[in-house]
Amino acid sequence: MNYEILISFIGASMLLTIMPGPDIIYVLVQSLTNGKKYGIATSLGLVSGILIHTSLVAFGVSAILKQSENIFLGIKLFGAFYLVYLAYQAFKSEEELVFSTKAAKKSLLKLLQQGFIMNVLNPKVSIFFLAFFPGFLYSSTQSTVVQFYVLGGLFMLQALLIFSMVSILSGNFAVYLKKHPKLNSNIKWFKIVVFVGIAIFIVFS
Repeated sequence: MNYEILISFIGASMLLTIMPGPDIIYVLVQSLTNGKKYGIATSLGLVSGILIHTSLVAFGVSAILKQSENIFLGIKLFGAFYLVYLAYQAFKSEEELVFSTKAAKKSLLKLLQQGFIMNVLNPKVSIFFLAFFPGFLYSSTQSTVVQFYVLGGLFMLQALLIFSMVSILSGNFAVYLKKHPKLNSNIKWFKIVVFVGIAIFIVFS
């Protein structure tokens, strides 16, 4: 078992999770409008959906591995190219990081369900995991399916911790965002560096 790869995976996952996007902004909005525990409930829903995407990728890639290692190499290269494509999309993007503090009051269970559905019905998550996970398989003896579930579990854990932290510190985050209107430019380059960096790691891992 290569623990260095696992540590690299956790680090890359955390960088990807803290990049401002729809999920983390949604958690922030729910925390600001309804309270911290509602933000945490939203986080649980979003993170639990990762199990579905992990299963799809785990069994799909494992089946391909049994067919040919060359095909698996092709998947890794696809993953690297996809991440470079995401970096290019971030470079072209001129979208502003904005969020509304107007949100309807919902029950904790309703928010959990909504977060789960939002994640599961987003096909981009499965595509992203297909691009991201294969480059971080850490053992030549352990079942590939088990390795994917370990990676999925680690991704879920760190995402839940970061989303929960956002919920708890929601007020501070909101003040910071309002005081730094030029934050979008920094975020853009942060995303580009992270995507390209992980792509390089996947190619040479």
